[in-house]
Amino acid sequence: METRRAFERLPHLLLTAMRRPRVGVMIARGDLAVEVGYQRLAEVQEETLWLCEAAHLPVIWATQVLDQMSKSGLPSRAEISDAAMGERAECVMLNKGPHIDDAVEVLDDILTRMADHHYKKTALLSQLHSWYRDPATADVP
Repeated sequence: METRRAFERLPHLLLTAMRRPRVGVMIARGDLAVEVGYQRLAEVQEETLWLCEAAHLPVIWATQVLDQMSKSGLPSRAEISDAAMGERAECVMLNKGPHIDDAVEVLDDILTRMADHHYKKTALLSQLHSWYRDPATADVP
């Protein structure tokens, strides 16, 4: 998922995808940030995770996870927090770089630690604010 339009239609896309035996959703967060703006990116990511969880579809957390680390060997603080959020997905995608082995080890450590904490907390799901509007009822007030 990399466009605002995909997010707007996510419920319909998930219902269609659920007809297939092997399917998942990749959140292409770099492209998505350009489409929805940085102000809404975290909210859109969260709603996507909720909807995919409800649909029992796996999520790939993608786009620049530990990117600086894989290239330079040192992660930024923001990358560590971002990688920790990847625990909510079933898969985390890393970009290649000369320090990719170190990035994989750090990611594994972060995700293992986060998994130990995640079960203790129950997310209180707020009302979803999806931009999706069913074309069949778009004109209905």
